[in-house]
Amino acid sequence: MNQGNEHIQTSINWDEIRSHFPVLQQHVNGKPLSYLDNGASSELPQVVIDRINAYHTNEHANVHRGIHSLSQHATDAYEQARKKVRALINARYEEEIIYTTGTTDSINLVANSYGRKHFKEGDEIIVSEMEHHANIVPWQMIAEQTGALLKVVPVDDQGELIMDEYYKLLSDRTKMVALIHVSNVLGTINPVEEIIEAAHARNIPVLLDGAQAVPHSAVDVQNLDVDFYAFSAHKMCGPTGFGILYGKKELLDEMPPYRGGGDMIDKVTFEKTTWNDLPHKFEAGTPPIAAGVGFGVSIDYLNTIGMEIIEQREQELLQYATKKLEAVDGLQIIGTSSKKASVISFLLDGIHPTDAGTILDKEGIAVRTGHHCAQPLMDRFNIPGTLRASISFYNNEDDIDRLVKGIEYTKEFFG
Repeated sequence: MNQGNEHIQTSINWDEIRSHFPVLQQHVNGKPLSYLDNGASSELPQVVIDRINAYHTNEHANVHRGIHSLSQHATDAYEQARKKVRALINARYEEEIIYTTGTTDSINLVANSYGRKHFKEGDEIIVSEMEHHANIVPWQMIAEQTGALLKVVPVDDQGELIMDEYYKLLSDRTKMVALIHVSNVLGTINPVEEIIEAAHARNIPVLLDGAQAVPHSAVDVQNLDVDFYAFSAHKMCGPTGFGILYGKKELLDEMPPYRGGGDMIDKVTFEKTTWNDLPHKFEAGTPPIAAGVGFGVSIDYLNTIGMEIIEQREQELLQYATKKLEAVDGLQIIGTSSKKASVISFLLDGIHPTDAGTILDKEGIAVRTGHHCAQPLMDRFNIPGTLRASISFYNNEDDIDRLVKGIEYTKEFFG
């Protein structure tokens, strides 16, 4: 994450950018839509929708296995996206880019493939209190199967990892560090460079859940020297059901396949099966082709704006929203790290988050309520859940102002 860089001079017309997203032009409950649930899923620009439609209309065929023209066109478009992902995160090789169904699938792949091979009884896996369930449950499952143990880095009152405790947890028994890059609840940007360096000093591999990081800033996996990195298309102006696992080639080469089926094989007999080369070894069966083609265009779209410019715009909106919300009586922000992405979780005195979210929806304001798939973090703060406003570059100050106005109306409604 590049927070703290010099101000980038831009001539971006953000109103024009907003017009690229057809869903944002609608009314909800008779009110203009203010969509502030981007942490759950971002919206699609028209260019991505058009590309997916064009694929279904003109190119639909199965990939990799056909010699006819439609299959070759589909394969070319699908594999072109892999080149774009490699460039986006600066992976060294295309074969380090594994297509999955999303961040959750990517983490499950590593837990099952790497974990089954390397974990044994008494080994330890380090996670943190701020993890999404997708980066807790797969490790719990593989720990139960192998006899390994989960160790947890605690979080302080500001929503930052207590790094002294992280260092204490690292030991000869640690076989994996699996941490979130940016918290989906707190917005905290974790010190991943420091985390990785400390783990690598003990030859411990690191997986980062980057679902909330890649959409908001430039990520360079070679610069980070991270071993595995997982993220999802649908949080990056792309379609659902498509995600990425980056892994260092030398690790992926020695990992067994996670799933069996077509396309991930080299030769099959009833006596023995041998595996296809990377990345196809981990990509069994017919993939979500249209989603992959669409995601390639999502990357193109983000690149036309620029990830540094997107980060700057979102930081401006985050600062604006934070100042406005801090001025609201009876509102408590959960997660006050000095380094945050564009996520604000908050509580209103005496009003349950679900009740508040329902009233906001009546005003056309879309926020997320609940535990945000992070129940251990809710337990840490001793709260049932929060309201969460998650901001994207296509939002604007009016969205924030309408949120604040909606909160004041909610407070009046509950009296």
